[in-house]
Amino acid sequence: MKGFLHTARLDISESLRARWFLLYALIFGAIVVILFVFGLSESRVRGFTGLSRLLVTYIQLTMAIMPLFVLITTVRSLAGDREAGVNEYMLSLPVSLGAWYWGRFVGRFVVIFLPVFVAMLGAVLWGALKGAAVPMGQVAWYSLLLLVLSFCFLGFGFLISAMARTTEMAQSAALLLWLTLLLFLDLILLGLLIRAQAAPELVMTIALLNPLEVFRGGAMILFDPQLLMLGPTAYLILDVFGRTGFMLYSVLYPIGLGAMLALGGFLVFKRGDYP
Repeated sequence: MKGFLHTARLDISESLRARWFLLYALIFGAIVVILFVFGLSESRVRGFTGLSRLLVTYIQLTMAIMPLFVLITTVRSLAGDREAGVNEYMLSLPVSLGAWYWGRFVGRFVVIFLPVFVAMLGAVLWGALKGAAVPMGQVAWYSLLLLVLSFCFLGFGFLISAMARTTEMAQSAALLLWLTLLLFLDLILLGLLIRAQAAPELVMTIALLNPLEVFRGGAMILFDPQLLMLGPTAYLILDVFGRTGFMLYSVLYPIGLGAMLALGGFLVFKRGDYP
């Protein structure tokens, strides 16, 4: 436990000094500022006003930006440490493989999640000071979704880092994964599958295995209970899961997927040539 906590603190302190973390935090802070400047906190869409409208927009922008940042920065840092011999040096100290790997995972998760959460919390506090009604249920739900999305893509990042031989390979794999998941949103490749007369069950299964699609549906279901914006996918979601069931699925599936990916990365990491 001591080695685990020390590794987590080391990874947090190292990340806080990195330039990518400053850029990462500034991006999400700037998003909130821009949304306020453009008056989204005062607009009305589908009955959602004030902070509700701002949070809806913020969560959609986060879905596009955060996964890429998580993947690229994670694989670059971990694969770069392996190439520079940092892992061999640290593991020559009295730190177990498990403590080193999971300590870095937890430390990186804290660093990835906090800027996104703090930016959203800052928007809520600022809106409350301005007299806007605070939708606490929506804030809690979006915070949970951001947490599971961070966890899921961090699992992807650690698995890629453990398997890739070089930093360039790790970055290329991370970018390819992100582009593939974007393409398999229902607006692009799923549409092609339907045009090719693929079985509806196959199309729906692909959609529900994509963590970005699941996150998108979970974020939309609060302000669009019928999921009209998801198109045909909504029929399966509502018929099979129901509103409450899909909300649970949008949390449990990314958490389970991220845990399996992180565990797979650990098993690969254990088979490496480390002390």
